[in-house]
Amino acid sequence: MDMSLDESLRKELEALEQSGLRRTLRAADAPALVNFAANDYLGLSRHPGLIEAAREATARRGTGAGASRLVTGTDASVLALEAELAAWKETEAALVFSSGYAAALGTIPALVGKGDTVILDRLAHASLIDGARLGGVTVRTFPHNRTDKLEALLQKLSERSAVGRGRILVVTESIFSMDGDVAPLRELVEIKERYGAWLLVDEAHATGLYGATGAGLVAEMGLSARIEVTMGTLSKALGSVGGYIAGSRTLIDWLTNRARSFVYSTALPPGAIAASRAAVEVARGAEGAVLRARLRENIDLFRAGLAPVWGRHPLSLSAIQPLICGEASVALELAGVLREKGLLVPAIRYPTVPRGTARLRVTVSAAHERKEIDALIAALGSQR
Repeated sequence: MDMSLDESLRKELEALEQSGLRRTLRAADAPALVNFAANDYLGLSRHPGLIEAAREATARRGTGAGASRLVTGTDASVLALEAELAAWKETEAALVFSSGYAAALGTIPALVGKGDTVILDRLAHASLIDGARLGGVTVRTFPHNRTDKLEALLQKLSERSAVGRGRILVVTESIFSMDGDVAPLRELVEIKERYGAWLLVDEAHATGLYGATGAGLVAEMGLSARIEVTMGTLSKALGSVGGYIAGSRTLIDWLTNRARSFVYSTALPPGAIAASRAAVEVARGAEGAVLRARLRENIDLFRAGLAPVWGRHPLSLSAIQPLICGEASVALELAGVLREKGLLVPAIRYPTVPRGTARLRVTVSAAHERKEIDALIAALGSQR
């Protein structure tokens, strides 16, 4: 007899449990723990200016937008945020989505479809992979940051006629979310230009953190004009919620018409838009520079303190510090020990990372105090 839905799912959950891969939702106890899990790299989610901006906008205009922007129209504050993002990112225009995930799911299928090819870095975020799969395209991957392998794929595609190969979109992150390392952006730009491909760069973990004004790694490297699609989020270093795409005016006009996750989603609430605008202002200004310097000091402090006691895997230079454990059970056990010591550090397992590379993902923030970083180093050192 066929199993019921619950019986079938219960069996699958038991398999996940046995392999150490089952996830559960728990009450957030972060206020009682020192948080080394969040992507709030500059500590802006608790910035008084963002809180007040959100409070004032909510009091004045309510808690929700009510519908899609194409149904109710776009509030002037949203247009202002998009103009500010475009100026910051050195592009002609920008479009705000409900999340970074929604930006990926809407944008990639709007640009490529049947007969086209998307080539992703193998460690690209799940949202980018899912966006590629939605488009009905041919999906290819290249080994992480191996530009020689990417070029080989493009060379093979170039042997076909322009009609036969269709459009080609190369997709990468600038700072990778689980390893914290940096994409070879200059090489990627040069290669995609040689073969007539387009490039999408996800700046989710770079926005606010790189460049003189925090615009991101693309801007810091002077590549804004040579990258067709820049994607990012308002919910990490900017401390708010939402995602965005920045690029040409034509690109943004097209996405306004064809990105389904934009067209059919309710707009972000006024409070979120106001907080995001306040965050961009902070990040671009003098305070942002101070926070970035403080973050760099904290990263250096963590790396210098942990290297002698961990030593098994090189630490990244970014705010994302992966501590590779190997097996999921080892990462889970160590995360549990740290929690008992008052430290929130997540265990990251398959399918978020490849099998055999389960890890603790430490995220360092400008808001961390030295004593908190020292406590984490000491707790990790006691487990080695």
